[in-house]
Amino acid sequence: MTHTPDTTVAAPPGDPEADTLAEKAAKAGEAPTLTRSIGVVGGTLLTLSCLTPASSLFVIVPDSFATLGTGTALTIAIAGLLCIGVAFTYSELGTLIPSSGGEYAMVGTLMGRLAGWLVFVLSLIVVMIVPPIIALGTADYLAPIVHLNPQYTAAGVMLLATAMGLLDLRANAWITGVFLVLEVVACAVVAFLGFTHTSRSASVLVHPVMDAGHGHSSAVTAGLIVTGLATALFILQGFSTAVYLAEEMDNPRRNVSRTVLWTLAIGAAVVLIPVVAITLGAPDLKTLATGDVAGMVQSWSNSGVGTFVSLCIALAIINAAIVMVIQNSRVVYSSARDAAWPNPVNRVLSHIGRRYASPWAATLAVGVPGAVLCFVNLDTLSDVTGVAVAAMYVFVALGALVSRRGEHKHRLAWRMPLWPAVPGLLVVVLAWVLFQQSAKSLIITGVIVAAAAAYWALYLRPRQATHWVISVPEDERAPAADTTAADTASAPH
Repeated sequence: MTHTPDTTVAAPPGDPEADTLAEKAAKAGEAPTLTRSIGVVGGTLLTLSCLTPASSLFVIVPDSFATLGTGTALTIAIAGLLCIGVAFTYSELGTLIPSSGGEYAMVGTLMGRLAGWLVFVLSLIVVMIVPPIIALGTADYLAPIVHLNPQYTAAGVMLLATAMGLLDLRANAWITGVFLVLEVVACAVVAFLGFTHTSRSASVLVHPVMDAGHGHSSAVTAGLIVTGLATALFILQGFSTAVYLAEEMDNPRRNVSRTVLWTLAIGAAVVLIPVVAITLGAPDLKTLATGDVAGMVQSWSNSGVGTFVSLCIALAIINAAIVMVIQNSRVVYSSARDAAWPNPVNRVLSHIGRRYASPWAATLAVGVPGAVLCFVNLDTLSDVTGVAVAAMYVFVALGALVSRRGEHKHRLAWRMPLWPAVPGLLVVVLAWVLFQQSAKSLIITGVIVAAAAAYWALYLRPRQATHWVISVPEDERAPAADTTAADTASAPH
């Protein structure tokens, strides 16, 4: 594996591809850049909104109730333990290589450009598919006050999120923070009602069962739980997107790790506690399998409370769409800045608006296709997204295994405990989880990755002097630590 340089390699004189974005910005000296305007609190609010615990709880978790029954909470808890290790790897690599490119910048810098490109494509799957999946749940939770077409409503949510994504990031952090409070309140109401209307003992959480029809139940096997881990990782996935804000965060080498770890801790609790409450409070296994959380809330309380919870959920979905468009646009912007595409495309996608300091073209590139995808059947794509998330985590864990060699060994960064055991164990467990997924989702993901590899071989690799040159702006300012300082920085703060 080779280290990818952080600066552009000059192309031969007269090469038409030589006039890259990085070189133009360097010549101009005044090109707008992303502005550092948020700290741990703002970053955590934005990242929690991207994790969107309420949207995960009310849109994605119900499908897990159908396939895992009372084992849903156990599966999410196991996924949460895996995510602790993932959070450690993201915290270390996100402070070592603070870039809005996120996973691809981290992996590409440590493992080479091809690995970085494949990770970018995996992240692009998540970037383009997840927001429409979440947005499609909006109409269901607006039903108590108005009946709307789910697809047109979802498309409207995506366009609203796109418009909000064009604004200043600090303003969006506090706007989404207000929505997040309502989201957490809704989750807390559901948890309270579920725990006060329990229908079964807590033993079903560790000895899970599911509805087998005709009033019978069947045990949830270990194989089903392992298969469900990909979706459970998807449910908790948003905490890792804190690294996308690295170029807009004050003191990223300190604050990125704090944002990642705080987001995982809060988000996992906000999801898992209501899941346990719903599991224990559902009147029967058949009702639990339907995943009709709004209906259960009404049966536990009254229509007014049910309407309030439904509206909070709808706001949570809108909030999630806004933040996903914001954070995902930073990945697309970063890929253009690193010249992943033909030069005319790179010039457009890497443009930063002067008024709001936001990458407006990249924001439109994420939001508008997302509105179109709301009219596509996304059931299969949801499974593909789970596979893409798990595969992306494998790459990040591999990057963590090689992060303490060469020039990176003594860089100022948060260092995870129990290295290299944590990333090594993650690689093994996540590979096992991938092996348990459906052949269809693995084949679709494999075809996308193969097409990406072909693009690399035929277009990017022949132009490697000027294209796909992974840049880490913070590296130009952050000093390397001496050996003693590096050793003392190895423990979490």
